[in-house]
Amino acid sequence: MSTDIGEVRSTLNDLIETLKDSQQGFHAAAEKLKDPQIHSIFLKFYLQRSEFAGELQAEVTRQGGEPAESGTAAGAIHRGRMGLMTAHAADSDHEILVEAERGEEAAVKNYIAALRRRLPADAESIVSRQFREIQEAHRTVKELLDKHPEKTDLPMAGLR
Repeated sequence: MSTDIGEVRSTLNDLIETLKDSQQGFHAAAEKLKDPQIHSIFLKFYLQRSEFAGELQAEVTRQGGEPAESGTAAGAIHRGRMGLMTAHAADSDHEILVEAERGEEAAVKNYIAALRRRLPADAESIVSRQFREIQEAHRTVKELLDKHPEKTDLPMAGLR
């Protein structure tokens, strides 16, 4: 059974949109973070996603398609929600990490869906390598979130 090149390009463009959303999200989040170490990590992920999107755009072009250039409307809504939440949060780093973890979970799911489709060997190799790095970034964000628990105004809440 042959692989439908239109489906392949569509799958890769979906990942490009995911990466563009993630790239923009990491950049916006990095600008709001208080912790300089997390800021640095998020800028690294921002650059990583830009590189990944470029790789997939080149692959779509190589296959004779028109690569996606931007993210999705859902990604823009997610970033807007993150901006509102962090503007009102007592511990904005925690809220930013919560939203970043949510975004990374979505990216992992999108890569899993792409890898379940039939991709040509070259494209599958690129997507598989990127997926491993996306998973590692997701683990990093989860670990950062675990290290930055939500702070409450009442440290003794619940104790009587």
